[in-house]
Amino acid sequence: MAAAHTLSGALPQSLAASACVDADDALRRGLKGVDARRLRGEFVAQGSFLHREVFLPDAISAQLAAAATALLPAVNRNYIPRHKRGGSVSRHAIDRLAPAIAALYRSPVLIDWLSTLAGERLQLSPPADPHAYALYYYTRAGDHIGWHYDTSYYVGRRYTVLLGVIDESSCRLDYELHTREPGAAVIPGSLQIAPGGLVFFDGDKLRHRITPLGENEVRVSLTFEYVTDPGMRPWRRVISNFKDAVAYFGFRQVFGGAARARAAARDDARE
Repeated sequence: MAAAHTLSGALPQSLAASACVDADDALRRGLKGVDARRLRGEFVAQGSFLHREVFLPDAISAQLAAAATALLPAVNRNYIPRHKRGGSVSRHAIDRLAPAIAALYRSPVLIDWLSTLAGERLQLSPPADPHAYALYYYTRAGDHIGWHYDTSYYVGRRYTVLLGVIDESSCRLDYELHTREPGAAVIPGSLQIAPGGLVFFDGDKLRHRITPLGENEVRVSLTFEYVTDPGMRPWRRVISNFKDAVAYFGFRQVFGGAARARAAARDDARE
């Protein structure tokens, strides 16, 4: 497991991409001998939830910690009274400044493994979705997020991968299993996600929160979002984008990044 890494200031942006790590090869070696079908049974029994204390190879964990530090200038701070406070960086900034994260998100080895756990084929979120992969920064005492679901605005299901990047904190992921299963007993849980650790769940099924950051603590996590159907009705896209702009990434990252993604898609279509 990679050691915790202090966010001590912005490093050169080139650092995020300087250490070339073949994500597919590292994941393939790291997952060798891991019985994904057995873990699928655990995932189902826990109401579409799985925690792996050690998941990412050390080389990838180190690269993510370096990228998190290099992306400090791009952090958007936000505060919603009695619900959340912290900082975030959307996929649009990550694409420009830390492309190695995007490469990990798109890893066929990772997607195949997660699809086995989910029991259905997972797809990438659309290029305009700022939540497809995003970093979340807890750097000031009291930073937290209250109880919520990762609600899918898509036609299909949306699965969340939560990866530990930097953790020098007392923050915990508190969660409740089976809250939306009629007649099932709700099972509470609480854990810390160490650097390189993984939590995987169906966003519409897991009620969860991150407890407040203490004094002189730091926590950074990375999320990946995969979908079973990337379709979304236009009015839901408007709601989703507005929520992301206000609660997470800011209007410039959400709407400016989405416009650039659409323009790039049109350019690719012409070629």
